[in-house]
Amino acid sequence: MHTVFRVVAIKEIENNNQLYEVELELTSDDDQQVRVLTDRIREEACDGTGWQRLGHLLLKMGHFNKAEKLYNVLLKHTSDGGERALYYNQLGFIHSYHGNYGKAVWYYEKTLEIEQKILSSNDPDLGSSYTNIGIVYSKMGEYSKALSSHEKALRIRQKTLPSNDPSLGSSYNNIGSVYNNMGEYAKALSSHQKALEIRQKAFLSNHPSIGSSYNNIGSVYDNMGDYLKALSFYEKALGIWQETLPSNHPNFASSYNNIGSVYYKMGECSKALSSYKKALEIQQMTLPLNHPDLAISCNNIGSVYNKMGEYYEALSFYYRALRIREKTLPSNHSSLATSYNNIGGVYENMRENSKALSYYERALEINQKSFPSDHSDLANSYNNIGSVYNSMAEYPKALSFYDRALEIRQKLPSDHPDLATSYWYMGNVYNNMRDYSKALLYFERALNVWQDALPSTHPHIKTVKESIEIVKMKL
Repeated sequence: MHTVFRVVAIKEIENNNQLYEVELELTSDDDQQVRVLTDRIREEACDGTGWQRLGHLLLKMGHFNKAEKLYNVLLKHTSDGGERALYYNQLGFIHSYHGNYGKAVWYYEKTLEIEQKILSSNDPDLGSSYTNIGIVYSKMGEYSKALSSHEKALRIRQKTLPSNDPSLGSSYNNIGSVYNNMGEYAKALSSHQKALEIRQKAFLSNHPSIGSSYNNIGSVYDNMGDYLKALSFYEKALGIWQETLPSNHPNFASSYNNIGSVYYKMGECSKALSSYKKALEIQQMTLPLNHPDLAISCNNIGSVYNKMGEYYEALSFYYRALRIREKTLPSNHSSLATSYNNIGGVYENMRENSKALSYYERALEINQKSFPSDHSDLANSYNNIGSVYNSMAEYPKALSFYDRALEIRQKLPSDHPDLATSYWYMGNVYNNMRDYSKALLYFERALNVWQDALPSTHPHIKTVKESIEIVKMKL
C-alpha cells in the first residue's frame, strides 16, 4: 500500500498491439521529485480531515459528481456545525458549477444559517458566504439580490479587515461586476477603481490581481461601447499576466477572448479571429477535450465566421461548442441556450427561417426554465424570434415578441444601450409595415438612448440617424 513507482520504459509486446510491458522502478523515501509532488498535493488538498482533503482534491481535479457523492455521505455522518457548514458550502459550489443555481443558493444559505449560529456577526467567513450567494444570484440575473449580498460581505469586511486587505478589493470587484451587468456603468467603474486602488496598495505592480482589475475596468468600457479604452485596459491586464503567469495559464485565454471581442465589435474580424484562436489554442493545451471553456472559445470563433459570411465554418464551430455543452452540462443550462441562439443566428443569416426559428425556440424554452421572467436572456430570445418573424414579413408576430423584450428592458436604467436596441427593432418593423410615424418615434427613442450611453462615434448612432432621415423622406 502507498508505494510509489517511477515509470522507466513502456514497450509494446511483440505481435500484440494491445499489450505493453511497463518497466517500473521503486522510489526511495528521500526521492526529491516524489517529495515535491506529495508536498504539492498536500498544498492543493488544503487542511482538514482526510475525507475533507479528498473532497477538495476531487474538486480541483474536476471530478464534481464524485465530490458531490462524498459530501452528501459526509453530511449524513456528522452533527458538527462547522463540518456541516463546510459540506453545504462545497455542495453549493458544485451545483453552481453545474448551473443548478436554485440548489446552489439553497446550499449556500444553509451554510450561512449555520455560520450565523456558531460565529460572531463580523466573522470573515460570513462575508465569504454572502459573496458566494451574491455570485450565484448574479448568474441568475437577480442583480438586486446579488448586490445586497455583496454589500453585506463588504460591510463585514470593512469592520474586521485593514483598509488595504485584498478581500475588500474582491468585494468592490464583485459589486462593480453587478453594476456592470445592470448597465450602471458609472457605478461599476467607481467600484472597480476602488478595487484597483486597494490591490495597488496590497500587491506589487505586476501582481495578477491588478491585471484582473484592469480586465474588469476594460469590460465596463467594452459594454459602454468605448472600445479603444476597453482595448487599452485589456492589453494592460494581458501585459501583467505575461510577466507573472505561466504561458498556458487560463487567464491568457480569458484575455485573448476579451481582446477578440473588442476587435469583433469594431469590425476587425481578422484581428478578432486571431485573438480567439490564441485563446482556443491555450485551452486545448491545458483543459480536457469537453471542458465548457472550450465551448466559449468555439462560440467566439463561430461568431467571427458568421459575421464574415462564412456560414458553414461558423456552424462547424457552433456545433462543436454545442456538443461539448451537451456532454458536460444539464439539459436546462443557460449555455445550451446560448449555443441554440448562435446556431439559429447563422440559419437566419442563411435565410433558412424555419431552422432559425426552431433553434431560437429551443433557446427560449431553456431560458424560461432557468431564469426569472424579467431576465435579460429572455429579452434576447424574444428579440431573436421577433427578428425571424420580421424577415418572414409576419409583422404582428414580430411586434408581439419585440414588445415582450421591450417590457423586460424597460426595467433597465433609462440610458441602457439594450433599451435602445429594442426601440431600434420596433422601428424597423413599423418601417416595414409602412407606418412611418411610429417608425420615426422608435428610431428617435433609440437615438436619444444611444447618444446618452455611447461615444458619439459609435456606429449605432450613425445607422439610426440614417434611418431617421430615410423615414422622414417617406412621411
